[in-house]
Amino acid sequence: MVTEHFMATGTNNWLPIDDLEPEIVNALSHESRLVLQAPTGSGKSTRLPQILWRHGMLTGGQVVVLQPRRLAARLLGAFVARELGVQLGAEVGYQIRFENVTNATTRIRFVTEGVLLRQMITDPKLSGVQVLVFDEFHERHLYGDITLAQALDLQEQHRPDLKLVVMSATLDVAGLEEYLHPCRVLRSEGRTYPVQIEYLAGRLGPKSPPVWQLAAGAFEHDTAAGGTGDVLIFMPGSYEIQQTLAALRDCGEARGCLLLPLHGELSPHDQDAAVARYDRRKIVVSTNVAETSVTIDGVRLVIDSGLARIPRYDANRGINTLLIEKISQASADQRAGRAGRTAPGHCLRLWSQREHEERAPQELPEVRRLELSEVVLMLKAAGIRDLRAFRWLEPPAIDSLAAAELLLTDLGALDRAGHITPLGRQMLAFPLHPRYARMLLAAAEHRCVRHAALVAALTQGRDLFIRNPGREIIQSRSDTLGDRADSDFWVLTRAWNFAVKQGFRVEACRRLGIHAQSARQVGPLFQQFLDIARREGLDVETHDVPDTALQRCILAGFSDRLARRLDQGTLRCELVHGRHGQLARESVVQNAPWLVAAEVREVQGSDRSLTTLLSLATAVDISWLHEMFPGEVETRFDVRFDSVSRRVLAEERQLFRDLELASRRVDPPPTAEAARLLAAEVSAGRLTLPHWSHAVEQWILRLNLLAKWCPEFELPPIGDPERQHLLEQICFGAFSARDLKDREVARVVHSWVSPAQHTLIDQAMPERVPLSNGRTPKVVYDLERPPRIALRIQELYGVESAPKIAQGRVPVVVEILAPNMRPVQVTQDLASFWREQYPRVKQELQRKYPKHTWQ
Repeated sequence: MVTEHFMATGTNNWLPIDDLEPEIVNALSHESRLVLQAPTGSGKSTRLPQILWRHGMLTGGQVVVLQPRRLAARLLGAFVARELGVQLGAEVGYQIRFENVTNATTRIRFVTEGVLLRQMITDPKLSGVQVLVFDEFHERHLYGDITLAQALDLQEQHRPDLKLVVMSATLDVAGLEEYLHPCRVLRSEGRTYPVQIEYLAGRLGPKSPPVWQLAAGAFEHDTAAGGTGDVLIFMPGSYEIQQTLAALRDCGEARGCLLLPLHGELSPHDQDAAVARYDRRKIVVSTNVAETSVTIDGVRLVIDSGLARIPRYDANRGINTLLIEKISQASADQRAGRAGRTAPGHCLRLWSQREHEERAPQELPEVRRLELSEVVLMLKAAGIRDLRAFRWLEPPAIDSLAAAELLLTDLGALDRAGHITPLGRQMLAFPLHPRYARMLLAAAEHRCVRHAALVAALTQGRDLFIRNPGREIIQSRSDTLGDRADSDFWVLTRAWNFAVKQGFRVEACRRLGIHAQSARQVGPLFQQFLDIARREGLDVETHDVPDTALQRCILAGFSDRLARRLDQGTLRCELVHGRHGQLARESVVQNAPWLVAAEVREVQGSDRSLTTLLSLATAVDISWLHEMFPGEVETRFDVRFDSVSRRVLAEERQLFRDLELASRRVDPPPTAEAARLLAAEVSAGRLTLPHWSHAVEQWILRLNLLAKWCPEFELPPIGDPERQHLLEQICFGAFSARDLKDREVARVVHSWVSPAQHTLIDQAMPERVPLSNGRTPKVVYDLERPPRIALRIQELYGVESAPKIAQGRVPVVVEILAPNMRPVQVTQDLASFWREQYPRVKQELQRKYPKHTWQ
């Protein structure tokens, strides 16, 4: 059992942050930057903007409070409006993606971070904004990092009057203080209530119950032990939330309790229900949206699965992953603190204390784990040319930046020099991922903007289809919607139209495995996209166009996800940029040889194996690539040496980026390229030239040594590049190992020098050297040792001095051999040998070889 203390509030009217009010006002009156560290529940998110307003610091503009989550921005806006007794959308409002509840009188505006970054592009000086507040900054969301960097530049270059406040519950204040220097730092200690934390006794094994059953069991155990008050259970996703609620319904101790889900995909009404107060005990099962910002009063027990779905992007493979991972120690502490806001609480962690110690202290910042193309496009639009020199609080990986720039280049949003294009600026008008923005702009050319807007709306929220609905529902869906189409989007469109006709009735939708609430949320998004398109001058009327028009638009937005089926027997595919994946089994385009995948993600199987899955696929015709991307379809000749057939093969390949569209064999291969490849194989020792003999090697050595010893001759030596050139000459006209069998070698090698130079080599570096006794032994040339001759001792009688070569500059080493051909002496001074060593050598050898003649 471990007991820790967390901050807590006091009465409804007083909050710990109120004690800092004079210091906050003083700091922002004299400084332009403030770091405010205050624990969860201290009231910083709701009270700070009110303090600014109350002290007349917003007379000329707004305080904009950045929130990392849409749910928090909406709930906080509503809460502050309620506290101030004003109408939401008037003096106090919120603005999130696709929703703006503000007007010209708004002074306190809660926004998500991407909204502010877009405002910085359209209004670089943030006119009308007096204070920027970065709330929950410890979560290190990508857009929070970017907007803070941009705000610092704006403050230093154009808006010294702009005030910046960075708030957090847990944060490396020292690192942030250095980044923001100069700045003031204030801390709120608040009041503490003890939170008793319990862990599991040991690690969970592979046969342990699922986490939702463990959570229900933990609730039963706590209630049986006398636990009271509301309960907050943390689960990684909506699926696990539903399973937990089902397990609690079967739990006797939960009878009479109000069971409520809480996650970002719920309707505003259902989200409000989870945080409202009731006369009876409630159990809220939530994702990590309840970890910070969102306050649920009355919670006395937190049951923590210790898990969250963490989005990550793998730049090397170009895929997004959304896998269940273990949360950090800091996140676990945030969750536990929700039980001790107004009274002592209890936290049950569904993992062991040893496992807790092994967890990461903090979460990895989003800038290090998310796909960056949308934010890179915004930065390019804001005039940031060199992203690597940007004022990063923590820089992203270089390969992630490169992947984002490559995608934007593929989409036509950036030119080859990395500058934003007019098309890229048009894409920014749509608060969507650049892929979908590109698709909508392409749709204007094909008169199908309305169709494309619906496709975009269908993909922005929760999946329309329920996962793993069962065979009976799948069959009903197929019977009603059809299972044949050129795109999975067509099936989604039919499903949404069905839900609309059914009035989004839950039972009718459930029969086809459709999320009724998700379908209901598509309509407003669809209308918003149409409104934006209309403002941008696009034709949003309905036109009778073929399906291929929209398929082309989808290709325009997802050209970097063009995939080719590797074979009809499996679902394996090859994509551009050297990637591979597997088409989802539920896709309706399984017979299409070419497709684009709107979703490429890594999924984890029940056996924990990972698969790169291609879903939301659309069939395409590769002939469209020639029309739509004429500069990116290239013809390339690929010539290679085939080690099996031992011959050079050539193909003419048509490529889109690096994905092969078509190929044909070219016979015979290009002569020069074939010679180069065969020569390389010979150099590597994998092929042989039968006529490349020892004599050829010796001639090359003779040339090279003479060029070294007699530089005045200006002979051209043969090094590795020259040798390769000669090999290519010899192999010219050959295409296989068999063709090399009778190739002339010596003539080609000797042609490296002129006839006169050839004569000079023979004279100055002879193959054989004449001796005074008439013999002409062969000279052995070596790169590392002096040239040498080898003769038996009797063959040297009458020779008083060693021969010299290279115009008499280099004496030849003489190996003197015994009758058995073994050396008895190596010398360059024969006279000394005959005079000093020979008498002894003769005596020894005469005994061994008496039949030989000895002088």
